[in-house]
Amino acid sequence: MTTITPEPMDQDGEQLLVPHGEVVEGAQPVEAPQNMEVDGEAEVVSTAENQVEIETQATRFTWTIEHFSRRNVKKLFSDVFAAGPYKWRVLVFPQGNNADYLSMYLDVADHATLPPNWGRFAHFSLAVVNQMHSRFTVKKDAQHQFHSKESDWGFTSFMPLSELYDTSRGYLVNDTCVIEAEVAVRRMAEYWSYDSKKETGYVGLKNQGATCYMNSLLQTLYHIPYFRKAVYHMPTTENDMPSSSIPLALQRLFYKLQYNETSVSTKELTRSFGWDTYDSFMQHDVQELNRVLCEKLEDKMKGTVVEGTIQKLFEGHNMNYIECINVDFKSTRKESFYDLQLDVKGCKDVYASFDKYVEVERLEGDNRYHAEQHNLQDASKGVLFTDFPPVLELQLKRFEYDYIRDTMVKINDRYEFPLELDLDRDGGKYLSPDADKSVRNLYTLHSVLVHSGGISGGHYYAFIRPTLSDQWFKFDDERVTKEDLRRALEEQYGGEEELPQTTPGYNNTPIKFTKYSNAYMLVYIRVSDKEKIVCDVNEKDIAEHLRIRLKKEKEEKETKKRYNAEAHLYTILKVARDADLVQQIGKDLYFDLIDHEKVHSFRVQKQMPFNVFKEEVAKELGIPVQYQRFWIWAKRQNQTYRPNRPLRPEEEMLAVGNLKESSHKAASAELKLFLEIELGPNLNPLPLPEKTKDVILLFFKLYDPEKSELRFVGRSFVKISSRVSEIIPKLRELAGFSPDEEIQLYEEIKFEPNLMCERLEKSVSFRFCHIEDGDIVCFQKILQPHVAEKCQFPDVPSFFEYVKNRQIVRFRSLDRPKEDDFCLELSKSHTYDDVVERVAYQLCLEDPSKIRLTSHNCYSQQPKPHPVKYQVPDQLLDMLVHHNQMSDILYYEVLDIPLPQLQCLKTLKIVFLRSPKEEPVIHNIRLPKHSTVGDVLTELKTKVESSHPDAELRLLEVFVHKIYKVFPLSERIENINDQYWTVRAEEIPEEEKNFGPQDRLIHVYHFNKDTNLMQVQHFGDPFFLKIHVDETVASVKSRIQRKLQVSDDEFSKWSIAFLSLGRIEYLEDTEIVSNRFQRKDVYGAWEQYLGLEHPDTTSKRSFTNQNHHAYERPVKIYN
Repeated sequence: MTTITPEPMDQDGEQLLVPHGEVVEGAQPVEAPQNMEVDGEAEVVSTAENQVEIETQATRFTWTIEHFSRRNVKKLFSDVFAAGPYKWRVLVFPQGNNADYLSMYLDVADHATLPPNWGRFAHFSLAVVNQMHSRFTVKKDAQHQFHSKESDWGFTSFMPLSELYDTSRGYLVNDTCVIEAEVAVRRMAEYWSYDSKKETGYVGLKNQGATCYMNSLLQTLYHIPYFRKAVYHMPTTENDMPSSSIPLALQRLFYKLQYNETSVSTKELTRSFGWDTYDSFMQHDVQELNRVLCEKLEDKMKGTVVEGTIQKLFEGHNMNYIECINVDFKSTRKESFYDLQLDVKGCKDVYASFDKYVEVERLEGDNRYHAEQHNLQDASKGVLFTDFPPVLELQLKRFEYDYIRDTMVKINDRYEFPLELDLDRDGGKYLSPDADKSVRNLYTLHSVLVHSGGISGGHYYAFIRPTLSDQWFKFDDERVTKEDLRRALEEQYGGEEELPQTTPGYNNTPIKFTKYSNAYMLVYIRVSDKEKIVCDVNEKDIAEHLRIRLKKEKEEKETKKRYNAEAHLYTILKVARDADLVQQIGKDLYFDLIDHEKVHSFRVQKQMPFNVFKEEVAKELGIPVQYQRFWIWAKRQNQTYRPNRPLRPEEEMLAVGNLKESSHKAASAELKLFLEIELGPNLNPLPLPEKTKDVILLFFKLYDPEKSELRFVGRSFVKISSRVSEIIPKLRELAGFSPDEEIQLYEEIKFEPNLMCERLEKSVSFRFCHIEDGDIVCFQKILQPHVAEKCQFPDVPSFFEYVKNRQIVRFRSLDRPKEDDFCLELSKSHTYDDVVERVAYQLCLEDPSKIRLTSHNCYSQQPKPHPVKYQVPDQLLDMLVHHNQMSDILYYEVLDIPLPQLQCLKTLKIVFLRSPKEEPVIHNIRLPKHSTVGDVLTELKTKVESSHPDAELRLLEVFVHKIYKVFPLSERIENINDQYWTVRAEEIPEEEKNFGPQDRLIHVYHFNKDTNLMQVQHFGDPFFLKIHVDETVASVKSRIQRKLQVSDDEFSKWSIAFLSLGRIEYLEDTEIVSNRFQRKDVYGAWEQYLGLEHPDTTSKRSFTNQNHHAYERPVKIYN
């Protein structure tokens, strides 16, 4: 069911999102698009400011999806709906687009039929409606310029699947999911013609996919001139490569930001970090990158003229103290900092955060301080600052872990920050007694880094005052715009904003919405250091080799630009000669004759007659025109490329642009030729032999089986009617063989997709063998049997087979997936056993069967999540190919048992819970795959200590602190997934073994409520409880208290409730519990349960499979 409603557009916070892309195997970045060209320099900017809006139209679309959890498909498309003059649809991945999140995108429905240059700009929002409490609806907003390469855009990590499929949360009701889309179409004027350099004097940085967080930081650091000058002064040489030198890559980036006319790519810099494509599509935390990058630069600056620059700019010091109240004792510890993390929650502004930072904590009662010889004492604990740095970086704690909801959340509260920050206020209350009071700690705001979006994704940009003047600029990836003070400060405070009245004159309640765009990092510069920090940086600060190198690159770029602009006027003629064949065959290539990219090229005007071109060749190559004969190449049906025929006299009268290859129907921008010349003994040109229809031109390759070497030895004309044997004397002469040497001849026919190299019968004619102009004859000595046995490849076909299949493979330890350990030359036809045998030899291991291999994911540049199954791939080639891409990387690991044996086993991670007060213990149980749950429990009994010898165990499936299943003893373990679910083992309580006819077994879960969101949050270890037919709540509470071993004082604070589909009903002590539960078996019926409401005091355990927040993967700079 779908409904469409036009409505005014909601001006909510913008977010950078991604095209959905096709999922590939393995862990992929959340922005892993198929349609986005990873190596492309251009990026569609998702910002629409400073443009003229020609038209605005908005539509709301509702999509009701029934039987949602039973949709056994990878992706779902909604019905097509119209917004403005365009057709749209919503694309959903019910099980996530390679993520544990619902993935959802807006798609241009008719993109396949639109012209190539189509484009449309839209503001849109996507939402999953909460059908119980509408205010808990998950909604995300975006804006994007849709075009042919990005016809869909949206959120890979829209919301956790665990929340979506938790029926108590209200997103799935009766297995129905309701999705809403709001689309406002805007046609923009002058969007693509905007020139940042012309309008602002500054250029932006290109986004590689999800590097907006890095771009905002780099722009901030670049616009601290003292920092930029220090980077320029880091020693680099003309022999350094930017891909492996962070200082050089950063120097080049800063130089281009200073002198380029257009936006700058960051790919050189990220390559110098050791990042691959996966890293560029993984969004990280600005603060984390700032710390890692500055630490790396600080290390690179050691021993240079700029050593200590990072400390001089960013390092401050504070003093942690503990001072006893009743005795004369004080402990202090001085620490340094490069940035300060300030609380946002509960603080109205920066000053409130500093007040909280230096707030004094009283240590008393059970928390008294042990003051050495004074023993336990009441004390005051706090921190004060001894000095602040010239450049003060304040990280605002917009992201926090919510212990009640057991997840990361973003704090969008209003938080103000001043243009001038006085840290000497109130008599220097932030300063320690020994601070230097002569330094005036008055700061002026330099930059505001903004995060727009939520915890699972968003966009970063920066507002910067490069010269600390009144003019602010917004640096949003490639786009730089002028902004005023209000945009840079007040609009980045966060909080709520009221929508304008839609019907003026009526007393409507104002509609408020949360502003998801807010300041995340602030950079202040001390006023007294302003002249030193904001200094002049000019070409004199840049190393001469860098200036020369970059100017040369710029000139080459301009030359290439002019070259491309004039390309339609010219033809490229690539001329191959005998010398090229000698140079390449047996070294750079083995099949066919030539790599045309490595031969002499001529760029000539298309109007030039070919005869005139021959004169150019005579001048450049020193070959008189009369001794030149040019052959046209042709691509044959078997995909080989051979000289086909000589140019006819009438063709040589034509303009170069009118010539075409035999296999082409029209002239192209490139023409490939073979130049036939005859050289005498003194290498002087000789007259060319006559070419008639009854003679053909053959090329000859000589193979030496004893050395496994192939080389080009010459060419010759032969009569097509002559026998193959008649050419043998000529071949002996070319090879330097004796006149009586026996030789064998082969025709090289093709090499793709399958190799064909067939033996030539000497007694028949060339015509009988279907030999023609341009064919290749390979020949070799006929070996004696005892000599042939010693040769690895005794004949031409076996050598060609080896060359076609050989593959250099880089092996990496699975524990160190970024580092090559060793390389091996293997054959693509090698079996799994062949490969591991070679690896074992390399590693000096006796048993190759203990080596397990894992293939490489070409998209994420990471190991695939699952290892290669033993003997499943027929050949090495199957292990290296990934989605039609060829890799040269394999990962290895050494096992404790042979792989064939391991593959017959299943390893289950079992969490054993003995009692509520004991920490759970993880056991890895390894059994044959056909084993049952009963076998697992039998094995587990040998590893755990039971309460009594006759204790029985059971196995449960637990997810998000709920029991979803009790495994039958007969269930085979190969079907159990312990990666996504927690598999828990426990003793079956004695009371559950004796059931009366009216007894029930119910689920009992721990929970609390988020008072703001009014949502149920589960925690702790769920369990079963047997209840009797007339048992009261008071009786059940008493048994639960004993079972969980909770003290009277603590248990008195607990409440007991009945929960059904998320609704809470608190129970009175006199109520009969069984009346609340339906009369049916409740194994697996997690929708109805008894809830224990109390604060969560449990420790967060590493074995639980919780949802991770957006910044799970740490930032690493490898070089």
